Amino acid sequence: MTKQEFQGLEKEVKYQKHMIENLGRWLNLSFLVASIGIVLIYAFLSRNLILTILGGVLTAVGVIACLIFGLGIRNGRRNVNKIIDDMEAHVHAS
Repeated sequence: MTKQEFQGLEKEVKYQKHMIENLGRWLNLSFLVASIGIVLIYAFLSRNLILTILGGVLTAVGVIACLIFGLGIRNGRRNVNKIIDDMEAHVHAS
């Protein structure tokens, strides 16, 4: 592995770690949306049908988003670990 390839992989690892942090922020936001939905359902269950339905929609959207962002974080970490393992294998082979 050349020095330029190694530096390129280091740059890629740094970039992907940054993107995983961004996905973590989106995960927190989607959890907040789901939480607000649950609060709306609880607060207006027997008083206001429209707000109860809105709460259900927010909860569903938030939970689905949490699952998607969680999957993205998991797959991103796997990818970063594979790149790091490949880098280590090439360093030890040299």
